Amino acid sequence: MSVARIKADEMPAMDRDWWRGAVIYQIYPRSFQDSNGDGIGDLLGIAQRLPYVASLGVDAVWISPFFTSPMKDFGYDVSNYCDVDPMFGSLADFDAVIHTAHQHGMRVMIDLVLSHTSDQHPWFQQSRLSRDNDRANWYVWADPKPDGTPPNNWLSIFGGPAWQWDGGREQYYLHNFLTSQPDLNFHEPAVQDALLDVARFWLDRGVDGFRLDTINFYMHDAQLRDNPPLPPEMRNATIAPRVNPYNHQEHLYDKNQPENLDFLRRLRAVMEPYGAAAVGEIGDAQRGLELLGEYTAGDDLMQMCYAFEFLGNARPSAREVAQVLNRVDEVATDGWPCWAFSNHDVTRHATRWDLDHAGVKLMATLIMCLRGSTCLYQGEELGLREAEVAFEDLQDPYGIEFWPEFKGRDGCRTPMVWEASNQNGGFSTGMPWLPVSHEHLQRTVAHQEEDPAAILHHYRRVIAFRHAHPALARGDDGKVNATGPIVHFTRSHEGQTIFCAFNLSDEPAVIDMPQGAWTQIGQELGSIGPQPDGKLHLGPWQPSLALKMKA
Repeated sequence: MSVARIKADEMPAMDRDWWRGAVIYQIYPRSFQDSNGDGIGDLLGIAQRLPYVASLGVDAVWISPFFTSPMKDFGYDVSNYCDVDPMFGSLADFDAVIHTAHQHGMRVMIDLVLSHTSDQHPWFQQSRLSRDNDRANWYVWADPKPDGTPPNNWLSIFGGPAWQWDGGREQYYLHNFLTSQPDLNFHEPAVQDALLDVARFWLDRGVDGFRLDTINFYMHDAQLRDNPPLPPEMRNATIAPRVNPYNHQEHLYDKNQPENLDFLRRLRAVMEPYGAAAVGEIGDAQRGLELLGEYTAGDDLMQMCYAFEFLGNARPSAREVAQVLNRVDEVATDGWPCWAFSNHDVTRHATRWDLDHAGVKLMATLIMCLRGSTCLYQGEELGLREAEVAFEDLQDPYGIEFWPEFKGRDGCRTPMVWEASNQNGGFSTGMPWLPVSHEHLQRTVAHQEEDPAAILHHYRRVIAFRHAHPALARGDDGKVNATGPIVHFTRSHEGQTIFCAFNLSDEPAVIDMPQGAWTQIGQELGSIGPQPDGKLHLGPWQPSLALKMKA
C-alpha cells in the first residue's frame, strides 16, 4: 500500500465514540517481535503478532514511537516526525500494520511526542544557527543571568538543570528531559502549525488516534518565572524517582500552562473529520487529576487522559482507590479518564504492588470495571513481573543516571516472551537489545495458551465481560465506597446497573449487599454473590459482580 487511507471495507465500523470504554493494548516496538534477527523488534514483527493481540478482544493498539531518531531516549527523541526509523522498517511496513489491525477489527493509535524533538531534528539544527533565522524562535531560547547561570531554576526530569548552554547562539535552550531533547516553543504559531501537519500526515495514512506524550508539557511560562519550592510533605515519586531533585519543586511555570488548552482545541479540530481520538499522558504529581478534568472537558478538547495515580509504587488500598475515583468524578464530571496500572515507564505492577496470581487477576477485573477507558501494557496479560537487568546491560539513560537507588525503565521493557523453544522466548533469532528474563520464560504465551487457569485466559474473559456489559464500558458510576479492604460501587447505563465489589487484600472481608434484587454475574471471573444472611463474604482477592434485576 502507498500513502492512502485504508479502504473502507478494511476499517473497523465508524463510531465516533469508539474510544469511550475502549481497551487499548500498548506495544513497545523494540521489544514486541523481531522479524529480521537483528535483536530489535520492528513493525513487520508487530504485524505478525497482531492476530494474537486481536485474540485478547482489545479495541485498539497504541504503538510507542517508531519515528526516525538517534535513539538517545529510544524514539522519544524524534528527528523526523513523518518517517520510520530504519531499525523498525519502512512506511510500507507501517501500512502493513494498519492494514492487518483493521482487518482484525482493531484501531491503531500512535505515540506522538510533540513537546520536544531530538537535537538532530532539522528544525533544531536550523534554530541553533542564529537568533534571526526562520526557525530561530521554534525552540525555547533564553539569555543567561548576568553571572552566566541559567535563566531560572527549572529542573530536568532526567536530572540536573533544564537548561543547556549553546555556544553558537550564546543562549540557553530548555530541555525538560535529556539535553538532546530540546523543547519546542508552542508560543510560536508556526510550531503549532507544523505539528498539526504532522498529525494530518499520520491521519491521512490511516491511524485512528494518538497517545500524546507529556501532554501537559507543551506550554511553558513565557516570563520564565522560577518554580517555588515544594514542601517535603507534599513530595512524592509518581513522576520522578524520589532521589531526583525534580520532586523538590512545585511545577507552576515549566508546564501546566492555561494556553495549552488553545492548542489542544486546534488538535481536536484536526482529528475530528477523521473520527480519530487521543489519550493524553499527564505528568504531574500534584494536579494530575485536575488537569485530566480540564483537558477532557466538553467536546472540543481531548477525548481521554490518564494521570499517574495508579502508576505509583505503593499498592493502593480500597480507601485510596475510592478517593481517586471519587476525585475524578468530581473534577472530570464532563470528561473521561483512561486507566493504566503498567506501561513502558514504570515497574510492572505485579512487582510494584507485590501481587500473586490471585492479586493480578483481581486487579485486572477491577480496572475493567472502572469508569473510563483502559490501557494494558504488553506482557501484563501474562502476569509478567519486572525483569532484573544487570547494570552492564542497562540501556535506559534514566536508570544509568540514578543507579542504584533507581534502576530505570529497562526492567519493564525486556522482550515479550512468546514461546520457550530458545533463550529469547521466540522474540528474536539474534541477540536481543535487552536480555530476556529467565523467569519470564516460564510465562510465555505458548505455555499459558495450554493452561486453562493461566492469567492470559483471565484477561480474555474479563475483557469479554466488559464488552458484554455496556454499563461497565460506557456507564456512569455512583459514589465509590471503601469498607475495610473492599472497594465497591455501581455502574449504570441505559437501564443496566451492575454492582462491583473487590477485596484488595489477602484476608477475608465482609460487607452488606446494597438493597434491591440482584443476580450474580461474572462467575467465570471468580465472582461470588451474597450469602443467606444478606452479607457479601469475599475471600482474599475476590470480586463480586451482580446485575440489578428490573422490578
